[in-house]
Amino acid sequence: MVGYAFMGAMHSHAWRTAPRFFDLPLHPELAVLAGRDATAVKAAADTMGWQDTETDWRSLVERDDVDLIDICTPGDTHAEIAIAALEAGKHVLCEKPLANSVQEAERMAVAARDAAEKGVFAMCGFSYRRTPALTLARRLVEQGRLGTVRHVRAQYLQDWLSDAKAPMTWRLDRTKSGSGALGDIGAHSIDAAQYVTGLEISGVSALLNTFVHERPLSGTRVGLGGSGADDGGTGQVTVDDAAIFSARFDGGAIGVFEATRFALGRKNSMRLEVNGTLGSLAFDFENMNSLEFYDGTVPAETAGFSTINVTEPDHPYTGNWWPAGHGLGYEHGFTHQVVDLVQAIADGRTPSPSFDEALRVQRVLHAVEQSASSDSGWQHV
Repeated sequence: MVGYAFMGAMHSHAWRTAPRFFDLPLHPELAVLAGRDATAVKAAADTMGWQDTETDWRSLVERDDVDLIDICTPGDTHAEIAIAALEAGKHVLCEKPLANSVQEAERMAVAARDAAEKGVFAMCGFSYRRTPALTLARRLVEQGRLGTVRHVRAQYLQDWLSDAKAPMTWRLDRTKSGSGALGDIGAHSIDAAQYVTGLEISGVSALLNTFVHERPLSGTRVGLGGSGADDGGTGQVTVDDAAIFSARFDGGAIGVFEATRFALGRKNSMRLEVNGTLGSLAFDFENMNSLEFYDGTVPAETAGFSTINVTEPDHPYTGNWWPAGHGLGYEHGFTHQVVDLVQAIADGRTPSPSFDEALRVQRVLHAVEQSASSDSGWQHV
């Protein structure tokens, strides 16, 4: 694995946990963790259960005892690492969004297609689609329970940047992250909407906005209205703080999307609502073990949204965990991601979301930015 911060810790937990709860056809071994700081990466490896460390990711590509490389780094490094790994015959798991540009994502998708012909596979880490309630939502759409999809409403609301004194991070630097709320969290909404509905976004009309243009390079993050030390000067925020766009889907459905890290009071509210001719679905990750379902075919006298507690053994993934009614958490989506990836590799098939699927998300991100920057209205994806 390359990278050992937030996503690195989460992925490590998933690799350790998956074989303990699921009967996997291949057993993951946490062989080597790579990071630039030798002392820090060694401490992380000891904490997270990795056998060895490297300070250069290229060493992972060259090692014979590495079969798969998990990329948990900022987006500006994804393409170089993933392409080198695939060309060296290593399977790849790459965090989302796939890259920082459509051009990089296209190169990665080509490399993944070429590798697949040799039995080497790649997957992009859109983990939210492995939340049991969202996987169930897709199942209900596939079963025709919603009829023809007409509307999609997707929001991803966080508040961790609401304090203007919050310090700069790599997520606010376009050269490293590619975009702001749009790519960081909006990409999840785009993938989830296309995954659940089975439809692809074909056009967008967008608005992007940055509320805080300069942030301290160092300091203590405090509550709203307080102050923090900023002795290290300030840095320019070069990404969007919020993104809003309308979307057209193939098949005639329309959608509204919103992504922000300034929705004070919303910690991780990833919401999706789908309305069809026969029914509706509604989901909010802050209540992640529930799915709201409206059956439009029942008599009006008894019609209404019902809450499905998605913890039954016959719900997606849940039968491998706890008794019914005992909910899952954020980390379980990453464990399910490992399970599906390992199973696909063992079966000799391309896992989903493939790099081609992630490329489609990247094209939507690009179209949103083009629409917002040009004020020209609709942009085709």
